Amino acid sequence: MSLSRNILVEKGKYIYGLILLLTGVVICVAFNKSGSHDFDLARREILIRRIGHELLLKSGDSTSRVLPVKKLAENEYQIRFEKAFTFQTDDLVNITQRVFANDPITGDYVVNVLNGSSKNVFYGYAISKNKKNEIVPCKGRVQPKAPYTIDIKFKPKDMHTALNGYLLGGLPFLAFVGFIFFKSVKPKNPLPDHKDLKAFTLGSTLFDAQQQQLIINKEIINLTGTETRLLLIFSLSPNETIQRSRLQKEIWEDEGVIVGRSLDMFISKLRKKLEPDANVKIVVIRGKGYKLEINSI
Repeated sequence: MSLSRNILVEKGKYIYGLILLLTGVVICVAFNKSGSHDFDLARREILIRRIGHELLLKSGDSTSRVLPVKKLAENEYQIRFEKAFTFQTDDLVNITQRVFANDPITGDYVVNVLNGSSKNVFYGYAISKNKKNEIVPCKGRVQPKAPYTIDIKFKPKDMHTALNGYLLGGLPFLAFVGFIFFKSVKPKNPLPDHKDLKAFTLGSTLFDAQQQQLIINKEIINLTGTETRLLLIFSLSPNETIQRSRLQKEIWEDEGVIVGRSLDMFISKLRKKLEPDANVKIVVIRGKGYKLEINSI
């Protein structure tokens, strides 16, 4: 396996683990948000039942029961009562507004009072966060005694929108992280796959690109990945001037950063590692770049 493939495999394991971790975090947050949403919905049903209880008390009935709240649709509920009763419209409006005032998932809603036998709407009103959109007719009226049911329909609150937005908002972050790490694991401007060029003879130095080693006078000198790539470029064009811009581009540009002093630093390190062989040296070609000079033995 070539050097570039080895680097790709090792970094690939890292990015794969990171993506799994981030995916797990997003899923956990989603479940947590979903659980919080379910809790708020359960709390809302209790508040709706409380509206029925307070309305009966206002009407002077402290003994008959409020029947279990019935869920008619995703955002629609019905309050049912054991017995017929009478009520004043202002009382119902005030009770609903007060009860829902601190409910985090209640925004706009519509209330319709139906006669349990005829199913006709006897009274209705709409409450909105924007006061201009509120509709509250027939204030101060007392409704006749009847077996009423009260339907409350909520405008879909931003609960689902917030949850979806949270998850969707995380996607750009994951995409950004994926982009950064893709850049880091993407093979650099590919050098030849050295099936036939596993080692180079440079003067009396053996350069093994596969093993990232120099062998000089039977002594093994290890190279870093960057040093190996740099020397490989020189070894493919010995005694030729290599443009400084080309070296910077092929070694660092794929990582998103080009730093001139980084090149000088690695050139300096390579020079020191090649010092035991007097026939091989990297020289500066002023205004152009560098050259790997190899003298004949």
